[in-house]
Amino acid sequence: MADLVKREDENGLAILTFNRPEKLNSLTVGMFRELRAHIAGLRKDDTIGCVVIRGAGKCFSAGHDLADIAEGEEVPSRGWHSETLRMMEKLPKPVIAAVHGHCYTGALEVALAADFILAADNARFGDTHAKWALTPVWGMSQRLPRRVGIATAKRLMFTADMIDADEAVRIGLAEYAVPADSFDTEIRALGQKILANSAFSHAANKRLLEATDGGPLDAGLQWEVMETEGTGPDMQERIAAFASKRK
Repeated sequence: MADLVKREDENGLAILTFNRPEKLNSLTVGMFRELRAHIAGLRKDDTIGCVVIRGAGKCFSAGHDLADIAEGEEVPSRGWHSETLRMMEKLPKPVIAAVHGHCYTGALEVALAADFILAADNARFGDTHAKWALTPVWGMSQRLPRRVGIATAKRLMFTADMIDADEAVRIGLAEYAVPADSFDTEIRALGQKILANSAFSHAANKRLLEATDGGPLDAGLQWEVMETEGTGPDMQERIAAFASKRK
């Protein structure tokens, strides 16, 4: 039986792929269970410095599987999906959501739990909770307004409109968009660019940004000074390598 979420490692980059393409990668409890296991493994894996989450086939994911919802899902505990995404969000290494094709509702909640979204130019985003008389419990109400602003979040949530990659970039939902035919190349190039920098700094910066997000500026500045994690174990080596290149 094929994995519902595949993991492939490439030179320090871990690529997690939703692998239910015949169902447009619609998200089930089984998929989340495998995603959670991968996240737990990645937290302890020092060979991996960057994580990409993406979808197999035509799209990232069409969202939460409506058939599963209608039948009544059996989840290990209340808030288990949200907890899983929070675990991913708090990984001490950069996490990129690489989105092509559909990225709707539950899938958008997954993508928003990554550090940022890279979009193919054929990506389409939307929150359809209101279309189905649902309310979010995976994080949409918290992460979407933090990413795009509360008024834009309300517009997207109230209208259930679908937006394309260019609009997603314009409102700050996605960082940038690339042609679909060069998407795979860009994913790996971006991953390697991140991996070239300090894993110590990446982890420390994620913790710093998390601790001070949304707080008063003066409190954040004080936190940055007083709670600094200092320098990484490879600082001298990196500086020496730079100096030798200049000579």
